[in-house]
Amino acid sequence: MELLSRTVGPIGTNVYVLADSATGEAIAVDTATPCLVWLSNLLVVRGWRLKLIVSTHGHWDHIGDNAAVVAWTRAQAQHLTPHAGGAEGREAQIAVHPLDRERLVHPEPLFAPFEIPPSIPAVDLAEGGRIRFGEIELQVLHTPGHTEGSVCLLEPEAGLLFAGDTLFADGWGRTDLPGGSEEQIVASLGRLAGLPDEVRVLPGHGATTTIGRERPLLDQVKASGHLRY
Repeated sequence: MELLSRTVGPIGTNVYVLADSATGEAIAVDTATPCLVWLSNLLVVRGWRLKLIVSTHGHWDHIGDNAAVVAWTRAQAQHLTPHAGGAEGREAQIAVHPLDRERLVHPEPLFAPFEIPPSIPAVDLAEGGRIRFGEIELQVLHTPGHTEGSVCLLEPEAGLLFAGDTLFADGWGRTDLPGGSEEQIVASLGRLAGLPDEVRVLPGHGATTTIGRERPLLDQVKASGHLRY
């Protein structure tokens, strides 16, 4: 397993690539603008095939390069097998929770300083679902609160949690943006409090942390039933 990341865009979105080294299959998490050049170069140099683009939620700062990355993978497939046809079937697919699907199809620019192209999800990230590529399997946790369809992805064997904007180092995602709910994010943070301390948290913004490091915050939110201000 290989994990690479880059921070991009005007508000510092973390883009992650997780790959199974043995098979060369990979996924990207939150392909924000501008990540296409970095991501495409990485895939070519390492010989990886991108199977899935996971949007942890539908806010503009996490989905801006979705369409561009899909188009690049389609062109790459056509280039590698120009006479095989059906390149569309070998392009990366976009995955998001159904409750945030419309945010990708009809993006809300909010404070975006550039256009956010629409993208069409092909895979639903339902609670309890599994994302499989190579020998890697991620569990889908529906963690609403930042948006209705926010999700986290858990790799239990390696102890990795792609947390999107649900949990940060020393904090959590805003609830005052479209789709936000303080009640829901309190429940979601309470759920994450049940994970082992050693789980490494890979947030949508800011530094990597662990469940153990965030334990005091998580336990306080869970016990009190409201966010700390």
